[in-house]
Amino acid sequence: MAESTREHLERLLAVILAERQCAKNMDTAGMEEAMREKEHLLEMLSHVRRLDEADKPLAARIRHENRRNAYLFRSALGWIHDTLEFFGTRIVNSTYSERGKTVASEVHGRLLSGRI
Repeated sequence: MAESTREHLERLLAVILAERQCAKNMDTAGMEEAMREKEHLLEMLSHVRRLDEADKPLAARIRHENRRNAYLFRSALGWIHDTLEFFGTRIVNSTYSERGKTVASEVHGRLLSGRI
């Protein structure tokens, strides 16, 4: 039996909510599965040319929840980027020269370089 557009939209909303929960739980396998299902549903829904008036509030909620997920992912990515940037910045300590004046010591590489 062919599923209706509304059933696809309802399933898409459920997948988007599950995707967010997987992200919060750091369940990457679950996120990948949700992403694949979401892509499949979006492909099926891409053929819909006209949406029933009764389905428009559901479509609006899907748009809202998907944007929430995008904001969550963007924020998390920014936080990771900032953290890596912090650990990757060049740390310059002051040291003394042979004449007793302070000079910036040369520190190359990352704070967490992996070397001992």
